[in-house]
Amino acid sequence: MSIDTDTAAKVAKLARIKVEPEQLPALAQEFSNILDFIEQLNEVDVDGVEPMVSVTPMRLKRREDGVTDGGIQDRILANAPDAREGFFAVPKVVE
Repeated sequence: MSIDTDTAAKVAKLARIKVEPEQLPALAQEFSNILDFIEQLNEVDVDGVEPMVSVTPMRLKRREDGVTDGGIQDRILANAPDAREGFFAVPKVVE
């Protein structure tokens, strides 16, 4: 895919990158090279290849996903300026 200097100038403007007019042909060529490489990557057959998280095979540590109440309600509410019936009490802010 070939990118012309007008398209390169438009992309630079959208990216808010200041590019001097004499540098536009080189930028257009660089954009073309990038798009050519992406086209090459699209030709690679990746059927049956699992996505990787890391280059080394590893498994993330997991923990039991259990719901608990924490068991420390009294300690948490001890820091509250106003607590009532086991909950934080906050002033009404909407009339």
